[in-house]
Amino acid sequence: MTVSGPPGSGTTTTAEHLAARLGIELVPGGEVFRAMAAERGMSLPEFGRYAAQHPEVDVELDSRLADRARRGDVIIESRLAAWIARNEGLTAVTVYVTCAPEERARRVAEREGTSPEQALAENAERERVERERYLALYGIDVDDLSVFDLVLDSGELSPDELAERIAEVACARFC
Repeated sequence: MTVSGPPGSGTTTTAEHLAARLGIELVPGGEVFRAMAAERGMSLPEFGRYAAQHPEVDVELDSRLADRARRGDVIIESRLAAWIARNEGLTAVTVYVTCAPEERARRVAEREGTSPEQALAENAERERVERERYLALYGIDVDDLSVFDLVLDSGELSPDELAERIAEVACARFC
């Protein structure tokens, strides 16, 4: 299974609730990225700046996620998780979680200790940069939601409700 979405949309929370509900492993792309930074002896901000200038970091991250996804019985949470599953020819339930930009900014501001206005601007910039980077590196348009089986709004549904809807689709496909 894959869970993707823009910053602040609730992908990690949704994936955590889903993993607990289904009793399967969750592999958050952010944790893999942090592990890669630690392996190189870099702080997260340092590694983020490094990764922006070195496309091989994205390739390595996605390769690690693909390796784990091929073994099955896992939820992969990352921006490109659905495309990884598709490119690997894996049978997966692909989920995109989103909500209004203002709500996403509020969540990020709360998590990061910034203002909602600053978070809104930073989210927009991050999304622009990532969209350009993934188009250039892989030819993937992250704004194209046609790769997803489900598109859910975390502003309308609680994490438990999101997990329930996803689990229903997963069970219909895999049970």
